[in-house]
Amino acid sequence: MFSTVATDLPLTKSMITSAQIIGGRSLGGAELFYARLVSALHRRGHPTLAVTVPDSLIATEIPPDVPRLQIAMRGVWDLWARWHIQKAMRQHHPDIVQTYMGRATRLTHLSARQRPIHIARLGGYYAIDGYQHAHAWIGNTRGICDYLIQGGLPSGRVFHISNFITPSAPRPPERLAQCRHALHLPDDALLVVAVGRLHPVKGIEDLLAAFAQLPACLAGRPVHLIIVGDGPLNQSLRHLAKQLGITARVCWTGWQRDPGDFQELADLIVCPSRHEPLGNVILEAWARRRPVLATRTLGPAEIARHEHDAWLTPVADPIALADAMQLLLSDAALRAELAANGYRTLLARHSEDAIVSAYLDLYTRLLAQ
Repeated sequence: MFSTVATDLPLTKSMITSAQIIGGRSLGGAELFYARLVSALHRRGHPTLAVTVPDSLIATEIPPDVPRLQIAMRGVWDLWARWHIQKAMRQHHPDIVQTYMGRATRLTHLSARQRPIHIARLGGYYAIDGYQHAHAWIGNTRGICDYLIQGGLPSGRVFHISNFITPSAPRPPERLAQCRHALHLPDDALLVVAVGRLHPVKGIEDLLAAFAQLPACLAGRPVHLIIVGDGPLNQSLRHLAKQLGITARVCWTGWQRDPGDFQELADLIVCPSRHEPLGNVILEAWARRRPVLATRTLGPAEIARHEHDAWLTPVADPIALADAMQLLLSDAALRAELAANGYRTLLARHSEDAIVSAYLDLYTRLLAQ
């Protein structure tokens, strides 16, 4: 499948092959996008080699018939892994090698004078020195692309391609009712949902402080908060909720492989981040036709329009966040409008077809050069 194509023949998209390399083991935002893109490329008939680390959860998220290779990547200075990657690329002869995040990128060193072309895909504002040796770069926001160019990378080799989320069929009402019952939530409760790692940059402290300012009931309906995720602040955040007197109204689900049930239960999905390069949770909310309240960090401010497909508030401002939550929870029509517009934005700018086509077009352009 991964045979070398003669360099004097024009390449078509169907002839191009790629290796997609990632060093993560868990299922964070970058890993989940990797799995989505590899799966989508495979559905398009694009020959793709998935290179992951042993025991990675990512391997369970891609189709079983996708060719795959496991290489242990123990750190950015793992010379044994670097040698194995070079050897694997010589054996499989992909036209494109695309790496994700720092570890896989730092361990992948390929000649600039011959194929494969090394593309580093970035979803954050990382230190550029670990990415300079790549041949081209993809930023999933325009802000990241500007950052890379300002950092000295050649503008003609920096490309913007966003993320995508594929809308799925709504969950059966019976399943959602069971989920609500398992969390001991009243049938008529208004539900605010936040999904993310319990880490300082995600702003869950601000969300708890804002939620504590809301009345226990709005329009006669009890208001509850569901926090989906785990991380280093787990215990301190639970303690904060107790201090704020909202423990009885906050549900902690822990890490969930599929947060879809909780997202579909939501009357409002909140992204309270203090730093968010893009905001996959916003795309996920739009894909499930749910209204979004987010802080005006770099990513949300770029992909969403205030009062059109999302409601944006200042960063680290619990009072503004509380006011926006109360406004949106009190106005079902406004929530429905935001959700409908968000879904349209998703289809127009973040669809699987558009993003996969952008990747394949870029591969073709780079190889033609």
